[in-house]
Amino acid sequence: MTQGKMGLTKQYLAYKPVSSFNIIASSRANISFISVNNVDGRYVVVAAAEKVIVWNMRIGEKVAEFTRDKQEVTFLRASPDHKHLAVGYSDGVVEMFSFESKQSVCSFAAHRSAVSALNFDLLGLKLASGGLDNDVVVSDVVAQTGKCRLTGHSAPITQVCFMQRYHDVIVTSSKDTQIKFWNVETHCCFKTIVDHRTEVWGIVLMRNDDFLVCGSADTQLSVYRIAPNTDESKPIQATEDQLLVEESTVSPFRCTAIGSIQRAGYGRTINLVADGNGQVLGCHGTDKQIELFYFAPVDEAVKKLTKRMKKLNAKKFNETETQPEVDVRQLSLTDEIKRLSPILTSDKVKSFDLLLGSRSELRICCTFLKNFIELFSLDMDVKKAEPVSLHSIHKQGHPSEARTVSFSSDNLAIASGSAESLKLWNRSSQTVLRTIDTSGYVVSTCFVPGDRHVLVGLKSGELLIVDIVAGEELERIEAHEKEVWSIVLTPDMHGCVTGGGDMTVKFWSFELIANPERPDLKVLSLLHKNTLKLEETVLCVRISSNGKYIAVALLDTTVKIFFLDSLKFYLSLYGHKLPVLTMDISYDSSLIVTGSADRTIKIWGMDFGDCHRSLLAHDNTVTALQFIPNTHMFFSCGKDGKLKQWDADNFQKIVTLPGHLGEAHALAISPNGKYVVSCGSDRTLRLFHRTDEPLVLQDVQEEEREELENATLATGEESAVPGLPGLQLPSKKTIGSEKGAENILECLEVSKQYEEEGAKGPLPPLMFAYSATNTDDFLLTVLSRIRASDLEESLLLLPFAAVCELLERIPKLTITRKDQTELICKVVLFLFRVHQKPIVSNQVLLPVIQKIIHTLQEAICELRDMIGMNFHASQMLQRELEENDGCVLFRDATKLRVQRDRRRKRREASKRILVNITK
Repeated sequence: MTQGKMGLTKQYLAYKPVSSFNIIASSRANISFISVNNVDGRYVVVAAAEKVIVWNMRIGEKVAEFTRDKQEVTFLRASPDHKHLAVGYSDGVVEMFSFESKQSVCSFAAHRSAVSALNFDLLGLKLASGGLDNDVVVSDVVAQTGKCRLTGHSAPITQVCFMQRYHDVIVTSSKDTQIKFWNVETHCCFKTIVDHRTEVWGIVLMRNDDFLVCGSADTQLSVYRIAPNTDESKPIQATEDQLLVEESTVSPFRCTAIGSIQRAGYGRTINLVADGNGQVLGCHGTDKQIELFYFAPVDEAVKKLTKRMKKLNAKKFNETETQPEVDVRQLSLTDEIKRLSPILTSDKVKSFDLLLGSRSELRICCTFLKNFIELFSLDMDVKKAEPVSLHSIHKQGHPSEARTVSFSSDNLAIASGSAESLKLWNRSSQTVLRTIDTSGYVVSTCFVPGDRHVLVGLKSGELLIVDIVAGEELERIEAHEKEVWSIVLTPDMHGCVTGGGDMTVKFWSFELIANPERPDLKVLSLLHKNTLKLEETVLCVRISSNGKYIAVALLDTTVKIFFLDSLKFYLSLYGHKLPVLTMDISYDSSLIVTGSADRTIKIWGMDFGDCHRSLLAHDNTVTALQFIPNTHMFFSCGKDGKLKQWDADNFQKIVTLPGHLGEAHALAISPNGKYVVSCGSDRTLRLFHRTDEPLVLQDVQEEEREELENATLATGEESAVPGLPGLQLPSKKTIGSEKGAENILECLEVSKQYEEEGAKGPLPPLMFAYSATNTDDFLLTVLSRIRASDLEESLLLLPFAAVCELLERIPKLTITRKDQTELICKVVLFLFRVHQKPIVSNQVLLPVIQKIIHTLQEAICELRDMIGMNFHASQMLQRELEENDGCVLFRDATKLRVQRDRRRKRREASKRILVNITK
């Protein structure tokens, strides 16, 4: 790495993230079908740690990626028009992305903990989100602000649904065993179902809100019928008490339990999913199958009931006599619900989604625990049809967590090992080159000189020699009795050394032996040369570059150094309180760095074994560290998920890179020092590259200090207003809202000072920065730059004196800037709602309030008239264009006629075929 002097400070080069790969679909979030270029059933969107990926299931490739920051994605939901994607994160933020631009459209800081449920209404204008903070927040997608916060559940929310038939009604389920019905306009709960004794894990509305199906911790699905609150809809058999209870409610409908569906699977219900029309219901538990149920339309159910009644009454009525009429209210669950063939899967299902096509083809896409996606198809028209697997995506990632990574000597390939396989990756494209089944748990890997072979150490003690070109295992050697924790090449590149859990260090040399199948070809093998026996389990082995020493980390918290040629004891490094899990020796063999489970990194001198410095490096166990080639700088990672760069000369931390969401297991640095790759428990491999951007240590430390200060809110977590103790805004306080309040206060102060000076002379620097020529434009620019979801929280933080000053400026603003009428209305209405009592009791504000009412009403009427005129004028232009282009007004009618003609021609063609066959 090139280094230089910048004054008295040392200059470094920055490492930046390139990409994260290996993960196909996170098990925490759900999967959803989306439409791309009006193509349905082929594209799915899944979460991949902090990213969102769109997969093309037919060709198994990524179509698009959406990223926000280092927060894990917990829930996904596509809008009904498939133009936007709502993504819920673990920090309670809901981000809206556009499929067209791949960028964030708006952001809702809704919850104080992870988002657990998301759902759009029928038109996609409202978005309801449920979180682990027990709250439900309804947001306005068009206005990009929160609408209301619904509090009433006493446990995390599991599902949120909008009712289609009843306007502004939301159904929510929670782990508190309750199902609640809410009215969005009144912000109140008007009905609660308390029938369940265990947690309600999912609810779904079927067949246009005719049924409510609930899944709990048992193996049954509860079914409720939803009917309007009219005399005709009352059940035939009902007690007077039931009728009195129903009549006394304020609900527009009745929700009556009519039975349950017995699941074939075992364990609790994990997911309940319905297709877009509410005809097919899918559910799965903790086993390896997805059960499907078909909710028949009313006419189809009546036919089935009639058929059943005929069979029951066959003894009472003759065939010639008329059958009794069938009442719709006599329908049972067996008439309306049909069980379809279940989907038996190869692994535990984590989430799935359904899509019912126009030709009665049902597509089911599932994500699994072992990091793969599979697409199934089921033909609904065929009786007792079995589901068929169409496509799957599984080769692009390890089924389990990667535990070890290593770089090839040419810096082009990365090897990663997991519990069952070894994968070779192309470093530039992050794609899989080879996948080799190891039939064992990989704990260590090492490239053989020439980059044609990889040595793989298993947990069982076996050492594998893998041929990369052929993609096959050449030899399996019983190297150790227990785990092969470490593999390192000798400095002369003629052999390797392995350290195992059987308290031995073994020395091997590379040999070329004849291939048993083809004697004319030679293959690589290992020849055991020597064994070093020790008193404790060997956790790590390293050899100095000059070939003089071998360092061995033992389970007794010490590191013992031996002479490599004679294996005689040289030094013992003791000082760690817990075992040393990782270490490395510098290129000039002068320093050795050890990382321990006690969270510290110690830098030692190789000459005398003296400890130069002990650093409290991570918040948890240090799992891996490695020197950057030809430098005294090194990288370390730990179970806190962080990846840090250090300087062993001045004992300073250089920078903290964006690490893993969980634990970091291992890291590797390329031989040229330009790339760093790490693996972790979030199933991602993260690649970083060295840029030409200079990095000054003092600047980095200052930036990290600022980030830490910004992460803590200066005004506290809670939003408090005098006189309103139970204020429940549909948003939470963020750094953006605090900065917005600061900007408003600063704007008012600068404007007041400028006006006191007579509004003459040079503009204040802040006004000039906002490109404002007067105080009115300045204030509106500041207000408009505050994010819509943060505006209310920013106004809430203003002191009452600033509120009065802001209101005094509103009448003039309304007259001069009618293009911002909507924003001014938003500000005024919120301030009046929050500070109503002090504003009303303040006599000085009375004339200001009268002016605001008068000017705002005029501005709103003018805006409404302008929009109405433009709307009707555009309709008139549309009619003129349609008249000029022909009969386009009856587009729907012509479409229906074309469809009828096609069906008629199809029937005639089938009749002709039948006639030909009979002849």
